[in-house]
Amino acid sequence: VWIFGYGSLVWRPGFEFTSRKVGFIRGYSRRFWQGDTFHRGSEKMPGRVVTLLEDCGACTWGVAYEVRGEQIAASLEYLNVREAVLGGYDTKLVKFYPQEKDAKEPILALVYIATPQNPSYLGPASEEDIAAQIIVSSGCAGHNIEYLLRLADFMRYFCPQAEDKHLFSIEEALISILPCLYYTEESLEET
Repeated sequence: VWIFGYGSLVWRPGFEFTSRKVGFIRGYSRRFWQGDTFHRGSEKMPGRVVTLLEDCGACTWGVAYEVRGEQIAASLEYLNVREAVLGGYDTKLVKFYPQEKDAKEPILALVYIATPQNPSYLGPASEEDIAAQIIVSSGCAGHNIEYLLRLADFMRYFCPQAEDKHLFSIEEALISILPCLYYTEESLEET
């Protein structure tokens, strides 16, 4: 079984796997439209994490993990709690296209997608509003800023040829806000 990750799974799968491949799926765009009240946020301050939006001409880059034998049940049980129960994601099967040049056929992979029907779905917002929400959110897996920056780093280092304007616009908005917060905190400490 192959499992495709496009958010925190790219750097922290949390389950044992046999192999991993960087690549993409077609027909979806990655968006910071899912709320998170556990891993990267709280009930009072939900974080923003990614989900996939159906989008004919788009592709989303990430990592596919191959799980075999006893790894299958353990990984699916773990992901059911992490993604479905705590995250509100549903599963779908998609065609995954490995980045490797010698890959001939796409691989069928399981992917977790949060739909607008789930209670944690936040939907669209401006890049600045999403960045502002990310800055103030933190959960049991860490600060929401870490989530955004690790995902942007993954794209830069493993998929430099790919474009993800949504992701990098939010990162840019976050960086433009952070110096203001730092300056404000320093000013408050001086008074």
